[in-house]
Amino acid sequence: MGERFLGSQPPNIVFVVNYMKVEDVKKVGVLGTGVMGSGIAQTFATFGFDVIIKSRREAGLKGAMNEIVEGKYGLKRGVGRGKITQEQMDRAIKRIKLTTDMNEFCRNVDMITECAPDDLNLKIKFFAELDKKCSKHTILATTSSGLSITALAGATQRPDKVIGTHWFNPPPVNPGPGGVGAVEVIRAPDTSDKTVDVVKGVLEKCGKMAVVFKDAPMAYGYIANRCWFALAREAMRIVEEGTATETDVDNVLKFGFGLPLGPFELSRYLVARGGEPKRMFGMGK
Repeated sequence: MGERFLGSQPPNIVFVVNYMKVEDVKKVGVLGTGVMGSGIAQTFATFGFDVIIKSRREAGLKGAMNEIVEGKYGLKRGVGRGKITQEQMDRAIKRIKLTTDMNEFCRNVDMITECAPDDLNLKIKFFAELDKKCSKHTILATTSSGLSITALAGATQRPDKVIGTHWFNPPPVNPGPGGVGAVEVIRAPDTSDKTVDVVKGVLEKCGKMAVVFKDAPMAYGYIANRCWFALAREAMRIVEEGTATETDVDNVLKFGFGLPLGPFELSRYLVARGGEPKRMFGMGK
């Protein structure tokens, strides 16, 4: 871990900025126990990182571990499909620790991935608290699918170590060419190059392709969602015109473009799990 001294400060006052290398990241915190939180924790643990998961309630932690081990994309399924060995599964489970205590969660953690609901005010509160309780070197990342990273960085005293990491659902699966999944890495104006490099390196260790996007605070969404919103809005327009049904549109996009789900299917899937249908079509934040 390196230290950089800022020399333009008043006499007798030295500010030290701690930056890590990829190999310095040993322990990762995951704040939140929903589908994304449990899947991200599973991925980190599978690829050799010690993981601590934080939830307000014990029930949330129990549910997360059940999803990690028994879920549709969980470790047991991975063993059954030959993706990992039983030994790898056992090691991954041993790497995971659970807590409801924020102080314990923040202790000696190198990188935190926040997976709270996509509510800017809620995330700002979390980032302000994490900033106060974590070590100075800790990188703070959010899994937001479109909120301003600049706003989150502004809630901290470490804007150079605040970054976005938009994972795709389900996190443990790498559906891309060559078995590589994508994660969008969103940098705010003050996010340092070193932070970007470390986060990209950690994600690449997890079999992900890290694609960097510059934060655009006035627009909701990053690369994937902004492109998706354009497609989904046109799909809705076609249905409203009466020129095709929802099923017709879904089928063309699935069997023509190879999408796993069409926009209307995906919207129904997410609504059934508490999602917001308007956001799927770029009409709500």
